[in-house]
Amino acid sequence: MEANIPKHANKMSVSSNITENAKNLKTRLGMDKSFDVCQRKLKILEKEVHIYFVNGLTDTQFMIEQLKGLMQLDDTEKRKDLNVISIKEKIQNHLVHVQVDPIKSLDEVIFFMLSGLMAVFIEGEDEALMIDVRSYPSRGPDEPDTERVVRGARDGYTENIIVNTGLTRRRIRDERLRHEIMQVGQRSQTDICMSYIDGIADPTLVEIIRKEIVSIDIDGLTMADKVVEEFIVKQGFNPFPMVRYTERPDVAATHLLEGHIIVFVDGSPSVIITPTTIFHHVQHAEEYRQAPAIGTFLRWVRYSGMLIALFILPLWLLMVMQPSLLPEMLEFIGPNDTNNVPIFAQIILAEIGIELLRMAAIHTPSPLATALGLVAALLIGDIAITVGLFTPEVILYVALGAIGTFATPSYELGIALKIMRILLLTVVAIFKLPGFVIGTTLLILFLANIRSFNKPYLWPFLPLDPQAMWNILVRVAVPSVKRRPRITNPGDPIKQGE
Repeated sequence: MEANIPKHANKMSVSSNITENAKNLKTRLGMDKSFDVCQRKLKILEKEVHIYFVNGLTDTQFMIEQLKGLMQLDDTEKRKDLNVISIKEKIQNHLVHVQVDPIKSLDEVIFFMLSGLMAVFIEGEDEALMIDVRSYPSRGPDEPDTERVVRGARDGYTENIIVNTGLTRRRIRDERLRHEIMQVGQRSQTDICMSYIDGIADPTLVEIIRKEIVSIDIDGLTMADKVVEEFIVKQGFNPFPMVRYTERPDVAATHLLEGHIIVFVDGSPSVIITPTTIFHHVQHAEEYRQAPAIGTFLRWVRYSGMLIALFILPLWLLMVMQPSLLPEMLEFIGPNDTNNVPIFAQIILAEIGIELLRMAAIHTPSPLATALGLVAALLIGDIAITVGLFTPEVILYVALGAIGTFATPSYELGIALKIMRILLLTVVAIFKLPGFVIGTTLLILFLANIRSFNKPYLWPFLPLDPQAMWNILVRVAVPSVKRRPRITNPGDPIKQGE
């Protein structure tokens, strides 16, 4: 049992004077102010024993079992046996728990106490016994709201890192599955677990991510995995997601078997998957819960929705501004009536309105959500058109763009597409056709130059990998996928017998 002690901590050892230990703990933990740091004093075989724990992080039933075992010592043990076995050994032997570790450093004792362990100090001993009686408050592993499937597992990750690693190991019982745990945050000391399969994951990438996590120097990880992502990826102002998030254990297990590395952060129900490309963000578990033909159909519909989310509004604005580009069969496109508000301004106002509605829906209590939807439909869908603020076609195409955004499996990618859509709208409004062509070209070049852990963001499209690209376009049957994706540089490239 090892601990990553904060830099600001005093380097202290457990004293054989139990009163001195009590004084140091009271001072450093603020026991006279913090109600949840608890102490229990016992007299065992004529020796003073102090027990410390944090209420709320420990399992009460486990605590009672330990106290029962200690209190029965005076009734079952005899003083004459102490010539052979010390009081410390007797107490340690009577602690009915699978994990009891002696600790000499007071700094480590405090760290483990604040992690939910129980500390036992014995008069005359310069070691404390740490007992793992943790029981973190958490909800059940329910299905994630953003990754629902018609058929498939209904369990999802929770805010408890121990539960999350257990859900993963339940699906991969390989002895080479590694769960490396570290503590990050000088004050929060948040648990972070890096998971990978030894022999499949690229050792160089494992070492890079391990060093990046260990080198994080911050007070606390209040935003959990998002803070870790910003430290290890260094995304800057790039709106496109550089790592994939998931709350589904089956999705995480699938990526582990492909050679990816998973990062768990205690306190977050989502895990980080890396390295990833843009195509990892457009796949959904539902595609693999259906037949290959149905999965392919769902994938193409999803791709179409993403293209609509990005291009339908800029293209429509371009056709409105340059009607000569429209073929005869599409001459009906464009507003029939003039409006006092310019089309571009209408689109931007509608985009802002849709985004405000999305934010309002998130923050609105469930019983009021229906009322919010009715207000939005009346105000934006009907009255705004009646008073002449919007033309009907603007509402139609903005709504199609929003639907395409919501069809994107990755929330982060959906927001990035919205930002790119607004930028394309702006250049089209200013430069018309040249603006659309140049804007689209710059977007592709920008994506082609993105690297996540030195992995090309548009792989397998750029650089082209025909076989991998086919697997992206078509949901092929699992028995036909013999090799792992080359993007992860797997140590064992063979997925199943060839």
